Amino acid sequence: MVDRSDAAAREWVARAVRIISADAQRSADTHLIRFPMPPGLGVDLYLKDESTHVTGSLKHRLARSLFLYALCNGWIREGTTVVEASSGSTAVSEAYFARLIGVPFVAVMTSWTSPEKIALIEREGGRCHLVDDPAAIYDVSRRLAADCNGHYMDQFTHAERATDWRGNNNIAESVFAQLELERHPEPEWIVVAAGTGGTSATIGRYIRYRGHLTRLCVPDPQDSAFFGGWCDDDPARTAPGSKIEGIGRPRMEPSFVPEIIDRMVAVPDACSIAAMQVAGEVLGRGVGPSTGTNLWAAFGLAAEMAAAGRTGSIVSLICDGGERYVHTYADAEWVAGRGWDPAPSAAMLREFLAGGPWRG
Repeated sequence: MVDRSDAAAREWVARAVRIISADAQRSADTHLIRFPMPPGLGVDLYLKDESTHVTGSLKHRLARSLFLYALCNGWIREGTTVVEASSGSTAVSEAYFARLIGVPFVAVMTSWTSPEKIALIEREGGRCHLVDDPAAIYDVSRRLAADCNGHYMDQFTHAERATDWRGNNNIAESVFAQLELERHPEPEWIVVAAGTGGTSATIGRYIRYRGHLTRLCVPDPQDSAFFGGWCDDDPARTAPGSKIEGIGRPRMEPSFVPEIIDRMVAVPDACSIAAMQVAGEVLGRGVGPSTGTNLWAAFGLAAEMAAAGRTGSIVSLICDGGERYVHTYADAEWVAGRGWDPAPSAAMLREFLAGGPWRG
């Protein structure tokens, strides 16, 4: 008989799980806010404001699930260095949970990650390892984890399996509960861009599990592999990699589940920035560029519904706040330096939201 039990190690894991669960117990749900749409359109648009999590983004839910999954699988023990490949927001949230349970954390990110996100990771006690090639972050993360006998969290593989898609107050269950008293409680569309693919997988599965007729739309930024891979049913598709932080990938990630997606929309980067800017004007506060990608697709769907004489509701997400992008996507010089001109698309959006036609 071989006995590998370690009472002290099990006690540490149990304590870490309790600490993370207690943090969740102290947390309130995020708001579902109505975005002002033209009165005659007949379509209500709601945004689930994930920027109000304690770590400031949608990725707070994912990071909590990933840590619990890794702890309960025996992958993280006392003193284990956690390494993650991330475009920024997941790393901010994972650094928070690593500090909460007292383990070291290293984030492997592209060199153009916003300085605001890097500062947030370091404020939580994490260390940032920057690489120039977005496709290299996976191998670099594995190597760093192996070098220190640590754990590579690998959000891109484990996101869709770490979250309980049947319920347990996941984001989909929360959305449908918050819509119960609205005039269109079952949305026509839920619009959510994909980074790992975990959120779209959770929402798509929940819709089917509960028998809803809601359809799932995944907008994808340019230079991402997801849109082309989905259209051509090509799981091996690769691409240069998105320039919109947090969404779009250079490969079809393991957590991206194409079979549950009803529609994908390719969104040019300038349109994502335009929608980000206009949303900030309407809401009176900044949002991030991935929220702009979501909104561009949501506005197009709303216009399509109105043109077909259909009323109903659409739900999308505020993924994070604009304060993370002051020196990048929210900076006109930086945007121009990327070769993007959002002005024409922003003018069209302002016209649309004032009751004009959709020209997207």
